[in-house]
Amino acid sequence: MLLLVIGSEVTIRNSVKISDVTGFGKTTIGFILVGFATSLPELSVSVFAVANPESIGVSIGNVLGSNIVNIALVLGVCILIIVLRRPRYPSFLLTLAKEEVGNLHFGLFIASIIPLALLYIGYASRFIGVILVGIFIFYMIQLARANKTKEAGAEVPVNERRRLRGYALLALAGASIVIATAFFIVDSSSFIAESVGIPRVVIGATIVAFGTSIPEFATSVSSARKGHFDLALGNIVGSGFINITLILGVALMASPLTVNIAAFSNLVMFSLIINLFLWYFLGSERISWREGVLLLSLYAVFLVITFGGSTITPPSG
Repeated sequence: MLLLVIGSEVTIRNSVKISDVTGFGKTTIGFILVGFATSLPELSVSVFAVANPESIGVSIGNVLGSNIVNIALVLGVCILIIVLRRPRYPSFLLTLAKEEVGNLHFGLFIASIIPLALLYIGYASRFIGVILVGIFIFYMIQLARANKTKEAGAEVPVNERRRLRGYALLALAGASIVIATAFFIVDSSSFIAESVGIPRVVIGATIVAFGTSIPEFATSVSSARKGHFDLALGNIVGSGFINITLILGVALMASPLTVNIAAFSNLVMFSLIINLFLWYFLGSERISWREGVLLLSLYAVFLVITFGGSTITPPSG
């Protein structure tokens, strides 16, 4: 987990430097670049999980569980940090540009409707994985066209442009660390699930999901401490969008099995509830400590329901 955080931080830091040099807008950085960088653990875990067809439950549970962790736990903590930094003001004004709100709403819509649609269909296959990856690629192209600065890199110092290759190499090095550590996370969690008798879906939705959400937690909390709640919000919603489209799509494409989504019905419905709450918060003019406490309480309920509803089978022998 420690190496996972280090690798993710190196990737994020250098990815942001690359974006500054190449001239992409801040909205793209928060929603896509930082969101994608902090989603590298989920992507790596999903890819290595489906290498063993029996571990597909860890992969899908990780995707859905990570979205719940990001919104209920990470965003809840960020809201409380913002409020506690200003004890005289029990609430703060949520000021976002119209374009940013549109990106957030679209990300929440996709993160809500796709799992619900899969639950209605009842299964997921490679064909659906291709569709999800296609949605991700299409929206990335649209967002890049809409947000790319006209004079890319015009105000960037020459020495920063020369460092672009170094930033790219460091970002790749950080990503390599993330991928390597993700392999051990999946291997260890699968061993725990088999030894203790905890279902793989529960392991993926809780332990692995929280572990792979550490980068989102670290970057979002750091943004909140510096007063940049909009960056934290963009990171969380962007990560959710990437989890549901790219990461889930890659997991389905790599798996030779047709997955029964009914086994994940509790995760799908809880993820939908969390997203609806956040959608409501975005429509509010002000956010207070009550919203933060509510999100943290929902995460506590999620943990109780997830572990309480699972049957732990003691290992034989």
